[in-house]
Amino acid sequence: MELKLRILFAVLVICCFSNAVLAQEKTEKSSANEEMVLIPAGSFQMGSEEGDSDEKPVHTVQISSFYMDKYEVTNGEYKKCVDAGSCRAPISVESYTRSSYYGDSRYENYPVINVDWTQAKAYCEWKGGRLPTEAEWEYAARGGLRGMKYPNGDSISQSEANYSGSDTVKVGSYDPNGYGLYDMAGNVWEWTNDWYDANYYENSPSRDPQGPSNGEYRVIRGGSWLDDSLFIRVSNRIRYGTPNWHDGYGFRCAR
Repeated sequence: MELKLRILFAVLVICCFSNAVLAQEKTEKSSANEEMVLIPAGSFQMGSEEGDSDEKPVHTVQISSFYMDKYEVTNGEYKKCVDAGSCRAPISVESYTRSSYYGDSRYENYPVINVDWTQAKAYCEWKGGRLPTEAEWEYAARGGLRGMKYPNGDSISQSEANYSGSDTVKVGSYDPNGYGLYDMAGNVWEWTNDWYDANYYENSPSRDPQGPSNGEYRVIRGGSWLDDSLFIRVSNRIRYGTPNWHDGYGFRCAR
């Protein structure tokens, strides 16, 4: 009888330990995903016939489901990577109007800026993710809307996004788009993984395009605080050199 009780007790201990481990794993996974949004698989019309020549032709693209950061990566989040020794600090600690920005607790929840493409890539990899492809970025920015110019419709105002302004603002200061993503127009330009090719849309794969295999520039998307409404359209494409940086450029990660 005593032996049976000991065995029963051991089984109960093992079960409790296993449940605790599973609960901890679930908590860790939840914590890792809490700032990311699951973007559902689907198709969309990429580009704009009303835009610049590199936004044409409009073409149908199929996108597999993926996760994307709800917010642009902040100073506070990026600093964790720097402190861990996995990221280089931003090239400048200033913003356009602030001599103290990165590393200043007042701006911990503002988008990190002054980072080049390699720094953005290193951070996303440190977080277990990657930079989004250009197609993923546009698909996510549209928020499920079809044929619209902006994340929340065919028009936009300064009550809906940070553009034609004086500097960055705290992430999430405006309403999200249909997928629950914030600041997909304005605040800071965002690095994507793709090389830039002005004619890429003419031969782009129809499913999960990864961009050209090489190039001189990378694609950035979304516009920033200093741009007017023309530049913050969801279909607008800009090229920028991989080693370059700017106080209007940041990023978000995908997975």
